[in-house]
Amino acid sequence: MGIESGLLLFGFGFLTGGYGTLIGAGGGFVLLPFLLLLYPRENPEILTSISLAVVFFNALSGTRAYARMKRVDYKSGLLFSLAALPGAVLGALSTAYIPRRLFDGIFGLLMAGAAIYLFSPRKLERTGGLPLPKRYRLYRHLVEADGTEYAFAYNPITGTAVSFVVGYFSSLLGIGGGIIHVPVLVYVLHFPIHLATATSHFILANMALAGTVTHIVTGNFVRGVHRTVFLSAGVLLGAPWGAYLSKYVKGPGIMRSLALALGLVGIRILIQAWRD
Repeated sequence: MGIESGLLLFGFGFLTGGYGTLIGAGGGFVLLPFLLLLYPRENPEILTSISLAVVFFNALSGTRAYARMKRVDYKSGLLFSLAALPGAVLGALSTAYIPRRLFDGIFGLLMAGAAIYLFSPRKLERTGGLPLPKRYRLYRHLVEADGTEYAFAYNPITGTAVSFVVGYFSSLLGIGGGIIHVPVLVYVLHFPIHLATATSHFILANMALAGTVTHIVTGNFVRGVHRTVFLSAGVLLGAPWGAYLSKYVKGPGIMRSLALALGLVGIRILIQAWRD
């Protein structure tokens, strides 16, 4: 690999780390399309393994930054991570067995639909209980480093079920899964937006690590090590900037950014499915 190629990967990794951390999505949804365009003849399994490894380093760096702000809900994050890990392993193992064109078409439509849903006018709920019996609620109370206080409740059964599915599809496509997890945390489980993006990063680090280890064991990751090093160096520097900028971006702005990302990736995947 030449110096110019390495610098290109480093620079894109920096941008991916910053934007992915800002919206709590890890950046894999941006990185994988970039890799597909940059290496049109490369095995998709190798590119997926590279993307997941970089997502892990991005999520790890972003989580450290958010941890200093005290925005990570560790109790919920560990619960959802345990549910997501089996799905992440199965997704990594399934990459070679599912027809890519059909799956890309379906998933592209789902993401485009999710983008339209997030762009639709909604009142963001910062707190409040879900309309469920008390025995199905898990109450949470967190205070940020700057003194901002949050109190909310959610259904842990719903959260764990969704996390397993997100873990599977995130490893299957190598896109991380935050673009799905953040909207679910906000609109379904009623997490405050800034806690949702931070906690999503913590979950994402665990999911991406499980998927990466699976690719290492199966031998898919060997040919992607050098590219992963340059990309990861970039995201490790970019992720803290994304966390820093999140202090100045309001909740609705983060969700609109996420909706834009969902729409762009959905269109990219649909184009890819059409061309294959």
